[in-house]
Amino acid sequence: MTRIRIGAVQGLLTSCLLFLAVSGAPAAEGRLRLSTTTSTENSGLLDALIPPFEARFRVTVDVIPVGTGKALKLAEGGDVDVTLVHAPELEKLFVKQGFGVNRRFVMYNDFVIVGPPQDVAKITDAADAREAVRRIAERTALFISRGDRSGTHTKELSLWKKAGVNPSLPWYLESGRGMGAVLVIADQKRAYTLTDRGTYLAFRRKLDLAILVEGDPALFNPYHVIAVNPAKRPHVNYLGAMLLIGWLTSPEGQQIIANFGMKEFGQPLFIPAAIPNR
Repeated sequence: MTRIRIGAVQGLLTSCLLFLAVSGAPAAEGRLRLSTTTSTENSGLLDALIPPFEARFRVTVDVIPVGTGKALKLAEGGDVDVTLVHAPELEKLFVKQGFGVNRRFVMYNDFVIVGPPQDVAKITDAADAREAVRRIAERTALFISRGDRSGTHTKELSLWKKAGVNPSLPWYLESGRGMGAVLVIADQKRAYTLTDRGTYLAFRRKLDLAILVEGDPALFNPYHVIAVNPAKRPHVNYLGAMLLIGWLTSPEGQQIIANFGMKEFGQPLFIPAAIPNR
């Protein structure tokens, strides 16, 4: 009897599903539930990526934009079929625990620290992001946190930890809001905050906030897409999830990501990462 390794079968299935997503194969009708970060929604990227996918495959995508922590919780419970998030350590744990499969690198941008142009905490000449948040704490300059276990909040907490700071009231405020709302609050209160570059650029014309710290390798911001494991949650639309993963990582999907923001901002809001440049 010929024995076939389970891993090989799974790899073959994944390849076939990804092929279907980018080939001229018949469309798959139905609904697909996607949990994702507020940054992909607030930036407008999903408005460019999802409609062509829906039209091509006759799949209606219900998008649930929340923080990464909540997005992964929804996926863990099988309340969505696929998730697009940006907190690598949380993602790896999600996959290790068996809740997610076929995690794929889709794109990246970076985090930046923004604040009032007057920069009362004097962070623009800080050596790195860790030094910047330490100065904010020392001067008790107002800082608005997402406070929602999102990928941005996770990154922010790691910066405070590296700086040896335990942020607290009255200068540190947790909002529990999405990235766009936090930027508006920070603008109104003349405060500092950490944001992904894409959402900042999308909101830039509405704000009087400047990028004060950028370029630190610690602020790298990768996004991965993960299908919910059908072995754990048999009711999920696994085929639809793999179609979306195939779309996001296909040459066509990656080109949409590369072009997004170029016309309006003169630069992409996200950098495609699934297909290495040759």
